Amino acid sequence: MAPSALRTSVRRRSKGVAAAVVVAGLALTGCTSTNTDDDSSLLQTLQERGSVTVGFAGEAPYSFMENGELTGATVALHREIFGNLGIETVEGVNADFGALIPGLQANRFDVVSAGMSILPERCEQAAFSEPEFNYTTALMVEEGNPMNLTDMQSVADSGARLATMTGAIESDYATELGIDSMQVATPQDGMDAVTSGRADVFALTGISLNWMKNNNPDAPVEVTQSFVAEINGVPQVGAGGTVFRTDDKDLLDAYNEELAKITSDPEKYLSIVGEFGFTEEELPDPELTTADLCAGAE
Repeated sequence: MAPSALRTSVRRRSKGVAAAVVVAGLALTGCTSTNTDDDSSLLQTLQERGSVTVGFAGEAPYSFMENGELTGATVALHREIFGNLGIETVEGVNADFGALIPGLQANRFDVVSAGMSILPERCEQAAFSEPEFNYTTALMVEEGNPMNLTDMQSVADSGARLATMTGAIESDYATELGIDSMQVATPQDGMDAVTSGRADVFALTGISLNWMKNNNPDAPVEVTQSFVAEINGVPQVGAGGTVFRTDDKDLLDAYNEELAKITSDPEKYLSIVGEFGFTEEELPDPELTTADLCAGAE
């Protein structure tokens, strides 16, 4: 899933209806939850079933477990949107970030709920909703930031030991900059790598790292100011959305119709995702489309 050549693009990561959220105890090797009849679209099947199964990677504040319940900004969007489509229950299957698209293709879940970057290489494997979130990158470092790290280039120049999450865009930044990064499965693993001294820095979206620090105030780490990464002098502005199988066009179209009602109304948008630390700065640019992003908009 890693892009071979990064280009200027906007990658957006993306309450209301009281849909029940149930975490299904399924592994990626478990039975499929997305079988449909030949004459039925997935949308019809989910409406008849009354539930949708989402794949998530445990990255707060997008989609994660808290007190035994699936929650997060993308989950909140899914409760609202799928509820409006007559699909009242959202079930979750936890997977490593890098296993989400393969799991979707293998019918282990119906959609991916992880605020995944909309990138041309990923668009060849799956279909994305219209953008749901803007986001930028930040660095988690040892308290006091002894190596004075500020962005990905400073990591490359300093020789700092970098940790990145498998399948995340920061891993691709590292590759493009010639940084040999330690791959971790989850954000918690990345923070643990820094606190244990196995890594000097962990790169991820700023909103994720700030959420982790705020919820682990005693951890001896700090988060740098967020930044837009540059690769070969080209800014990599972030955007992401929900991921669908390419055959599930009816479901994607219905989802996008409901999503547009939310992203076109800042007050509505913030009423759904604001409690997870998102602001109007994360509100997607209405002039940028998934088609642009899949084409590698510059």
